[in-house]
Amino acid sequence: MTETSEDLSREIARLVDDKLGEDIVCLDMRELVTYTDNLVICTARNERQAEAIAEEVHLRLKKDRALLPVNPDRSSDAGWNVLDYLDSVLHIFTEEARERYDLEDLWHEAPRIELSLGQASGKSAPVA
Repeated sequence: MTETSEDLSREIARLVDDKLGEDIVCLDMRELVTYTDNLVICTARNERQAEAIAEEVHLRLKKDRALLPVNPDRSSDAGWNVLDYLDSVLHIFTEEARERYDLEDLWHEAPRIELSLGQASGKSAPVA
């Protein structure tokens, strides 16, 4: 079975959920941009949790899929971490930074990919 960019994005979202990331959204960007297929966006409670999420995704994708992000921007002091896996890009925000940059509004025309999450924290993620 061939892995797709959507499969990778779902795996990233699951890893984020396992580290208790919140408000996880996956946007299908294929019709809008050429640099990626999907954006995975989440909120961390604070910069420390944002770094823990980034570290977990980085380590697990390296170990399980032999994937490394290109040009990782781990500037958590700005409240925004980015892990770019080409086909899927993960954006980890603190609440304040997510409100400030508001990528969902910027890319409001992007369809959302339905995610089945919530097993780790007992919460269910919103689906569109």
